[in-house]
Amino acid sequence: MKRFLQSALKISALSALVFAPTFISAGEASAQPTGTNASYLGAGVSLSATNNAKTSDDAAFGGNLQGRVAIPNTPISARGAILFNGETSAIMPMISYDVPITNNANAYVGAGYSFVEEDGELSPLGNKDAVVLTAGAEAEVRRNIVFYGDAKLGLDAYENSSDPAVSFQLGAAYRFN
Repeated sequence: MKRFLQSALKISALSALVFAPTFISAGEASAQPTGTNASYLGAGVSLSATNNAKTSDDAAFGGNLQGRVAIPNTPISARGAILFNGETSAIMPMISYDVPITNNANAYVGAGYSFVEEDGELSPLGNKDAVVLTAGAEAEVRRNIVFYGDAKLGLDAYENSSDPAVSFQLGAAYRFN
């Protein structure tokens, strides 16, 4: 439980770091922000903040491919992410709840499932399939350009351990809708 609370605290701290630039770069806030309804596909970096304490697995640095399809007239989005490194990748379908924070930016929370391609090989989000929770922000900073950042928490994401995995992502995306 102590490790879970430490991971949750790390996610909260990094989420605050992700949200601060979004507020600064996304434009002026209004009384009722509209957020962004951008559907996009992007790429960036991924950094694991945890490792499997029961093995010699180190934290992993890698990349990410992430996408969002906004569901019209709802605060719900379908999302997908692939976190990868030189060893394997974790493929994640997710659903999120999006909250407008400025006229061009959203904060979001979501859930999904991580499928690790090679069980036992360390991905940026653990080394086995797991339930994933995510929190992040996205901002449309120019026409058709979206920046995103999020934290992902993989529950019971390591073999032979009940430890959670935490990963942070930053990236830029092209808005296609």
